[in-house]
Amino acid sequence: MFTPITRPAPRGPRAAALGLAAAVVGLTACGDGGATQGSDDDVTLEFAFWGSDYRLQLTEEIIETFEAAHPGITVEAAYGDSGYWDQMATRTAAGDMPDIVQMDDKYLREYADRDALMELSAVDVDGLDPDIVDNGRTEDGLYGVTIGINSFALVANPDLFDEAGVDMPDDSSWTWDDYRDITVELSENLDDGWGAVSLNQPGAFQVWLRQHGANLTTEDGELGFDEELATDYFQYFRDLMDDGGMPPADALSEDMELGPEQSQAGLGHAALSGWWTNELPTLANASGAEMELLRFPSETGQAEDHGMWFKSSMLLSASSDTEHPEEVQAFIEHFISSEDAGLISLTDRGLPADENVRAAVLDELEGADARSAEFVQDIEPELGEPEPVPAIGFSTMRETLFRYESEVYFDRLTPQEAAAEMMAEMESSLQ
Repeated sequence: MFTPITRPAPRGPRAAALGLAAAVVGLTACGDGGATQGSDDDVTLEFAFWGSDYRLQLTEEIIETFEAAHPGITVEAAYGDSGYWDQMATRTAAGDMPDIVQMDDKYLREYADRDALMELSAVDVDGLDPDIVDNGRTEDGLYGVTIGINSFALVANPDLFDEAGVDMPDDSSWTWDDYRDITVELSENLDDGWGAVSLNQPGAFQVWLRQHGANLTTEDGELGFDEELATDYFQYFRDLMDDGGMPPADALSEDMELGPEQSQAGLGHAALSGWWTNELPTLANASGAEMELLRFPSETGQAEDHGMWFKSSMLLSASSDTEHPEEVQAFIEHFISSEDAGLISLTDRGLPADENVRAAVLDELEGADARSAEFVQDIEPELGEPEPVPAIGFSTMRETLFRYESEVYFDRLTPQEAAAEMMAEMESSLQ
């Protein structure tokens, strides 16, 4: 079961403005797609999401703004933690999927192709860039609307650059050779740190592939790269470890499994690391450093060739079994396009995808949140096409990639052997 939640009555000016009472909510089986009906005119919708306690608080406030603007509609927040997707699969298989679902792009096709999701044809997405809208679109229609955006980028610790006496790179013109030279020099001049760590996410491999005109998976749900590209990727980072730009294999392998706070970057021991842009505030807070975001290096040294793209940090989808498609889509549109909702959430779910909401939010940001948002704005003109909607089976690829990276670092497989075996395993996982 998802964690039951109590929504307290609002306090202070917001309570006076909204006049809302307390409501007890939770993700419990209620049948008929999660919705319930009170009087003939009243509608209750169930909204399932994952995240921190802070996200729960923000989400409850957003729900209050929607309910105030839509009398007769009640939205029950249903919160899931680490077991969110297992619980969602169970609920969906039982015909009891919540009306509204916080969705990750790696599961979108799986649920859409099983006819579990409703096409969101009535949601106004005019405020979103068409490429961002397409992040939630399969060949059959729009099944997810992007809440926020981010990009996979390099995170630099300027304190470690200063300690090592190494200049921060010009990220608009650097190459992979520059990256190698800089990380080795950093490692040589740091007492308790390294130039870089393994880039820790499929996003880094995707950037590498995109720089060479390939993708992790195709629109047809197949692998989108060849063995040579994977071999070159493994070889580059194995050489970087051997040259001293990264720590030994045991430290790299351990770091792959850690979140931002516990990672080498979060502990202040890695000058360069790879993370999603919305993770910058967490890393800055954990390390105590004024962390900065950098573009990826490229083969050419041209900014437009860095291979980065806007990823949907998360989307909103709706159950195809909901009895209230109009109300569901009204809630999704409010969540995405309302400035009230955006000013509550700020960047918790990524930089707002709606351009008008984003403009309002930018004025409210400071510190690492502001630096992250400014970076995303700066790189937007250079970004390439979005990634194809991930194939069914994509969710297993992170663990597979990490495992074969470790095999290369520990010298149990050559880069070419690892590439061949990884591709075979990934192909078998795609449906």
